[in-house]
Amino acid sequence: MALQLSFAEASATGPRPENQDALRLVTPAPALAASKGFLFAIADGVSQCADGGLAARSTLQALALDYYATPETWSVAQALDRLLLAQNRWLQANGGGQPLLTTVSALVMRGQRFTLAHVGDCRVYRWYADTLQRITEDHVWEQPGMQHVLKRALGLDQHLVLDFLDGELRAGECFVLLSDGVWSTLGDTAIAATLRDQPDLAAAARTLVATAHLAGSQDNASALLVRVEAPGEANLGDALIHLQQWPLPPPLKPEQSFEGWQVQGIVGHSRQSLLYRVLDGQGLAWLLKTLPAHLTDDSHAGQALLSEEWFLKRVAGRHFPEVHAATQRQHLYYVMREYAGTTLARLFEQSGPLPLAQWRELAERLLRAVGLLHRRQILHRDIKPENLLLGDDGELRLLDFGLAYCPGLSRDNTDTLPGTPSYIAPEAFRGEAPAPRQDLYAVGVTLYFLLTGHYPFGEVEAFQRPRFGVPVSAARYRPDVPEWLAQCLARGVEADPAQRYETAEEWLLVLEHGERRSLSVRPRPLLEREPLKVWRTLALMGLLGNLALLFLLFHG
Repeated sequence: MALQLSFAEASATGPRPENQDALRLVTPAPALAASKGFLFAIADGVSQCADGGLAARSTLQALALDYYATPETWSVAQALDRLLLAQNRWLQANGGGQPLLTTVSALVMRGQRFTLAHVGDCRVYRWYADTLQRITEDHVWEQPGMQHVLKRALGLDQHLVLDFLDGELRAGECFVLLSDGVWSTLGDTAIAATLRDQPDLAAAARTLVATAHLAGSQDNASALLVRVEAPGEANLGDALIHLQQWPLPPPLKPEQSFEGWQVQGIVGHSRQSLLYRVLDGQGLAWLLKTLPAHLTDDSHAGQALLSEEWFLKRVAGRHFPEVHAATQRQHLYYVMREYAGTTLARLFEQSGPLPLAQWRELAERLLRAVGLLHRRQILHRDIKPENLLLGDDGELRLLDFGLAYCPGLSRDNTDTLPGTPSYIAPEAFRGEAPAPRQDLYAVGVTLYFLLTGHYPFGEVEAFQRPRFGVPVSAARYRPDVPEWLAQCLARGVEADPAQRYETAEEWLLVLEHGERRSLSVRPRPLLEREPLKVWRTLALMGLLGNLALLFLLFHG
C-alpha cells in the first residue's frame, strides 16, 4: 500500500509590506513517490537582508526541482544536505555584496519513515494523540534581547550546518510546519488548542495564521500541515511488488513470440533464475531474466528480481548491462542487453593467471565501475570473476545485481550471508551491516585470484566460519609482481576493514601512480610476510650454532 497523506497550507502577509515566507508541497507520481517520497517545506526570508523573499522562494524552488533529479539510490538526508549546501553557496554568491538569508525546514515523507532537514527558526511539530511535540531547535542567540537574531541560517556562513532528524511515521499523526510569525506569538498551548478544536487541516492552517495576526504578530505568518492517513510500504521492493503484480511468464519455446520478443531459447537455468535469449524487432540479442516455476509464489524472489532491474537502470553506463524499457510487459521479468565476450572466470580457466599489463588494465576498469556504483549508494555484494564480463567490444562489465543492496531502500535477509564465501569480507561473517569496504574486499580477492590463482586466506567453503590472519603475499605465487603491487593488494584484502582502502577511487589512484607514488601502507615485516622462511632460517642458524659449539668442545 502506498503512503497516504492529507495536507493543507495557509500564509498571510500581515502588517509587513510583502510576504517573505514561502511554502512548498510536492506530490509526485506514484513511482517517484515510492522511491523519493513527498516533499513539504517552509522558508522564512530574513527581512534585514538584501531580499529575504527571494532567498526563501529560490531555496524552495531549488529543492522542489532538484531533489527529484538526484539519484534515487541516494538517501533522503544525503540529497537534502547536498542541495541545501549548494543553495547556501548560491545565496552567498548572489547577494550583490549584501547577505541573502533564509531559514528553511524541509520534510520528506516516504514509505513508513520521514526525514527532516532544518536550519533557522521555523518550527516543526508532531501532533499525535492530543500531544504536541516540537522536533526542531531554534537556531537563535539566547542572550537577552537577541532571541530573534539567527546564529544559523541559509546564506549566513560559508560552512552550513544543518540539523537532521529521521523517524517512523504513525497513522493519524500530523506534522505542523510554522514560521516564527505564528509560533512566537501563539505559543505551544494555543497551537495545540487550535489543532484539537480544528480536525479539518485547511481550517486549522487558516486559523493558526489568522489567530497569530489577531494576537498581535507583526510578521508574516505561515502554516503547513501534513497528516499521515496511512503509512506506506516498508521499502522500495515491497512497493514494486505491490505496483507490479505480474504473473511469471509461461514456459517459453524457441521461435515463440512473447510480448514483442522473438524467443531463441534458454541460456541459463538455476534455482534462483531463468534466462532466455530473445531478439527485438531489429534482430538485436537480449537476455530475458525471470524466475523458475517453483518460485511462483515467492514474494521475496519477485522483489529481488524487480529490485535488480531497478538498480541496473540507475547505474546505466559502459560498465553495466543496458536494461530495456519493456513497455509491453505483462509478466514478471526484465530484459537486458546480451554482450558477446567471456567472463574473467572463463578467461582464467583458459589461460591461467593474467599477464601483469592486462591484469592492471582490468583492475583499473573494475575499480572505476565499483566507484560509480558506490557513488550511487549501491553495494553489489557478489563481485567475483564469474560476474565480470570482458566484452568483445573491449568493455569490462559488472553483471548479476541479484544481491545488490542500497541502504535505506533494501531490506536484507539476516538469515543468510549474501555472496560467494571466498569473496565475503571478514566483518560480514561477524554480522556487520553491508558497507562499501566489503565490496572492496571482494574486489581485492578477485584481483588477487586473477593474478595468482590462489585466495589470500585460502578457499572458503560454504557454511564455513573462516579465520582471517595475515594474507599471503601475492609475490609468493608470482615472482614477477613488484613489491608495491603486492602491498597494494595486501591492503585491499586486509582482514580489518579500517586498514583497507576507504573508496575505490583511493585504490585506483594508487594503481594509476604505481611505483611513482609512495603507498600509504606500512610494508609488512618479513616475519609477517614470510613467517615459515624466517623460522626455518632461525632454526637452521641455531642448529649451525650448536654444531659449532660441539666442535669447539671436542676439539678445543
